[in-house]
Amino acid sequence: MDCNSVYVFYFFFFLMISNWNCIYFQLCGYICIACLGCPGKLIFDVVVRSEIGTYYALDLGGTNFRVLRIQLGGRRSSILSQDVERQPIPQHLMTSTSEDLFDFIASTLKQFVEKEESGSEPSPVRTRELGFTFSFPVKQSSLRSGILIKWTKGFAIEDMVGKEVVELLEAAMIRSGLDMRAALLVNDTVGTLALGRYHDADTVAAVIIGTGTNACYLERADAVIKCQGLLTTSGYMVVNMEWGNFWSSHLPRTSYDIDLDSESPNPNDQGFEKMISGMYLGDIVRRVILRISLESDIFGPVSSRLSIPFILQTPLVAAMHEDDSPELKEVAKILKENLGISEVSLKVRKLAVRICDVVTRRAARLAAAGIVGILKKIGRDGSGGTAGGRSKSDVKMRRTVVAIEGGLYTSYAMFRQYLHGALSEILGEDVAQHVVLQVTEDGSGIGGALLAASYSSIPQRG
Repeated sequence: MDCNSVYVFYFFFFLMISNWNCIYFQLCGYICIACLGCPGKLIFDVVVRSEIGTYYALDLGGTNFRVLRIQLGGRRSSILSQDVERQPIPQHLMTSTSEDLFDFIASTLKQFVEKEESGSEPSPVRTRELGFTFSFPVKQSSLRSGILIKWTKGFAIEDMVGKEVVELLEAAMIRSGLDMRAALLVNDTVGTLALGRYHDADTVAAVIIGTGTNACYLERADAVIKCQGLLTTSGYMVVNMEWGNFWSSHLPRTSYDIDLDSESPNPNDQGFEKMISGMYLGDIVRRVILRISLESDIFGPVSSRLSIPFILQTPLVAAMHEDDSPELKEVAKILKENLGISEVSLKVRKLAVRICDVVTRRAARLAAAGIVGILKKIGRDGSGGTAGGRSKSDVKMRRTVVAIEGGLYTSYAMFRQYLHGALSEILGEDVAQHVVLQVTEDGSGIGGALLAASYSSIPQRG
């Protein structure tokens, strides 16, 4: 295949995955409805009250974990102080035993508590309250009960699958001599939503777009069919969508997505996440460049490094995509150092940037479609929420805040720009101007501590 033929071939590829506007419109409704149909999703009332006292959080969601301590002053949006400590998890503990992992976590947590409380007056209440943010797939039946379904993100602790994660944590805290109780178990999206609402009552949803992706939102309790008859203090419930596992025939899936999925450790799982999140975008770009190399000589001799899965990380895609130098020097450097492709012309470097652009644009537009799906479900998309049984006569656009966290969104400017553009395109400018995407730093951890305060069984006084 000659150079011109390749450009024509990949022009149609670009067209296919970046310009299916009708598909993004259709997906808005499908995403929310399909995710609601999934069993075992966490649904509970979220009320962040004006609590007083000191509360802790443990945020375990990857190869690092965080321990946090917040001091609440008793008035709305009054976090008097907060302390955060990040701790990497040793590689061997990620494949060891549940006891080894949680003993290490409990020991770190105990040291953090002792350091933070040194020099302060003893608390009149002995047991401390902890919010446990655990961002792995669990089957959750109550606030404090969650059974691990499977590990992701490099963990492979076999004896923990099928076990109650809160029980394992509390047993480790007892062994370490730490008097602390896990008030509740949440995932990162729910924590982010809690912190968002603590600072801004207009927050109705939370989205994580980083290494992985997920979303949750506030729904009227009477609209949640599986929990009808259950009374809540606020009249609302949190629905954890686990939208990373969403799948629909309407998704603009390509052969690159199919191959990536089939060769992944979890085939036929997390399909939506594999088209959106930071863990996978770099590998999609690698696969496109590899196919071009196999079918033409545009990138020169086929580099053996192109056959190595995940050798091209998403931050490198962002660096190439956002290279504004006249000669695209950063693109040339990454192609040479990371993919073994050297001495390519400026025209070929521009092709590499174009590939990054298309893959990123598709991901951002899919994420935007998911967000609009949520807004449509709760009547914040300008339609009146007909999907939730509301009348169009009740349509009145209100300020709507979506708390958002994750490095793909916060660190990748072009991804963020495409997502915002897609929201405006799908919703229309008149509606989009009322929707605010609010970055929430450390939301998963601090939000977990706030929820621990809200659901605490121990009254505290300042």
